[in-house]
Order: sequence, then C-alpha cells, then structure tokens
Amino acid sequence: MRDVLARLLSAAEAGQPVAYTALVETRGSTPQKAGASMLVFADGSQTGTLGGGCVEAEVKRRALGLLTDGKTELLSFQLDSDYGWDDGLICGGRMQMLVDPLRATDDVAYYQHLRNAVESGTGCTEAVVIDAEKAGLPTGTRLLFDRNGNLLARRGDDGDFSAVVETLRPLSGRPRPYVQGGVSYLPQLTRCRLVIVGAGHVGQAVANLAADVGFDVWMVDDREEYCNPERQPRAERCIVGPIDDVLPGLEITSDTYCIIVTRGHNHDEEALYHLATTDARYVGMIGSKRKIKLIFEDLRREGIAEEQLARVHAPIGFDIGSQTVPEIAVSIVAELVAYRNLPEFQPDSIVRRPLLQKTTD
Repeated sequence: MRDVLARLLSAAEAGQPVAYTALVETRGSTPQKAGASMLVFADGSQTGTLGGGCVEAEVKRRALGLLTDGKTELLSFQLDSDYGWDDGLICGGRMQMLVDPLRATDDVAYYQHLRNAVESGTGCTEAVVIDAEKAGLPTGTRLLFDRNGNLLARRGDDGDFSAVVETLRPLSGRPRPYVQGGVSYLPQLTRCRLVIVGAGHVGQAVANLAADVGFDVWMVDDREEYCNPERQPRAERCIVGPIDDVLPGLEITSDTYCIIVTRGHNHDEEALYHLATTDARYVGMIGSKRKIKLIFEDLRREGIAEEQLARVHAPIGFDIGSQTVPEIAVSIVAELVAYRNLPEFQPDSIVRRPLLQKTTD
C-alpha cells in the first residue's frame, strides 16, 4: 500500500492519468483478500496487484476505459469458468473491485491523507460504500477515519455518514476487512516495532522479511560494521553500542516485539536481562535448550522473576525443520506474524518449539 500511494501521488504531481483499483469485498475462495490495491496507467503498466490472472486483466481493461471519463465504478466478478479459462483454475468465490480514475485536474487530497495515515503507522480505516441502498450514500463513496474514529478525509458524496461511524470497529481489536451495512471497511492496522538485538546473518535475514510484512525494524548491535544502513537497508534505525548501555534507554512499549539473535551466550543473556522485565508484547531468544536453561538460571540469580521468564519465547520460531539462515528467518517471522495477527495466539497457548540452531556471525 505504501508503494502504491507513493506512486499514485507522484503520477498525479506529474500530470499523469492513473486509475486506483482496490479489492473491497471477497466471498468464498479468491486469489486475494480485501485490501489489495493496484494502479493502472494509461500506457497499460501497473503498480501493485489484485491477484493476477484473468480478473486482474479485466480490471485493467476496464480501468483503462474509465481513464477517459473519470467515472468511479464498482466491478463484480464470480470466479467460475468465465475467469478460469487460461489455466483451468476455478476458485468459485466472488470479488468486488473499486475502480477510481484520477486525472490531472482531480483533487488528490484524499490520497494525501491516506498516504500520511499509512506512512505514520498509527493506523486508519477506509470505508468504501458498495451498496448505496443499505448505506444511504452513493456507491463508491470513500471515507477515511483515523485510529480513534475521527474523519480525516472523504472522496465522493458529502451526505450523512453517521451510520458508517456506528459500525466502525476499533483498531485495537486488530479487525480484518469486513462488510457491514453496505460498506466495506478496510483497516490499516497500527504497525508494530520489532527490535532485533544482533545484526549478524540471522538478524539481517529477519529484518528483511519482517519489514516486508509490516514491522518497523530497529537493529541493535555493538558492531558498527554489522549494524549500519548500508548492510541493514530495511531497518528504520540502526543503533550501535554495548547492549548494557543501549537497551536500558530504548523505548519499549506494549506494541514492541523483541528478538535476541546475538553472536554469543553472554550477549544473549545481557539482552534478555534488560528485555524480560519490559512491557514488550513479545520477547524471544534463539538458541539451544541447554543454553536457554543456563541463561534462565543465571537470570533467576540476578533477581528476574519467574513470571517474567515464563513469557519469553525460547527457543524462538515455529518448527519447520530449519537448516539455513533464510529458513530460520521464515520460522521466526511466521511466529511474530501469528502472534501479531491472531487474537487467540496468547502466551499461555504457546508450545515451546524444538531447537533452532543459530549460525555464528
């Protein structure tokens, strides 16, 4: 979404016509879920995707036609044999697509507000009218709300939208896209910070993958040659310094995730000593069961309470039989995503996974 919005505003500034398309409702089995977005340019090029295949090609064809008159439309697709001829794949679901053309003379204020809200990471919800009769507003009307339910911007009709506000769900519950009262609600959830202590091979691989799935990555290491923007381009911050100096002053909130993947036992123990007692949403440490046992014993002697150690995920990651650094990164980030996205994924339900070996940096 961030790339799509940046490209859209860049095109608008250059006077380049572009059609914003978004998947606003799905039912049944579909190649993409609500919230996917794509830009279509007059030359037939695109940014983003709605899932590929024949449906995407048809949306692009229709979007190119609408660039001429600038009319917003809602397109419906039933994924049966009509849209499965190219590869024989018939999902059987239903998709509704918003196509909103933007010409050089059009007001882009709505998209500017949307981009600002997405870039800030504080969360917002876009409400798109898909049934005028139920919603009491014209189809295609769009309303943008901040995380507290305050209206930031609107695109389309300026009628009464109080009914839309009444069914707006708080972002604190991490809602998925939903449809109610003829309106599709597309939440952009609050981005979570991921603090990675250890900027070696595993930390670098986790940082790259975690950034792709919406975490704001902070990297911590005492070695500048490992912890720098050139080597860690996906990190929002690279913080260099001794662990005992850096972590006590680091901002750790209830939305912060922390993982410990340093190059050695002593550094892991230093990091866990500082992080186990914070309000972090998640604290995880890589390593063997023996190493974890020894570190926990040391920290108990240092006065770390049992309940604080009990919330530490160690060894970290899902058991997928990881052998390589990229596989280890996948297993770690998969657990982080599950913990972030699934309300039922709570500390008491976590089963400690088998050992994930760590490569030496």
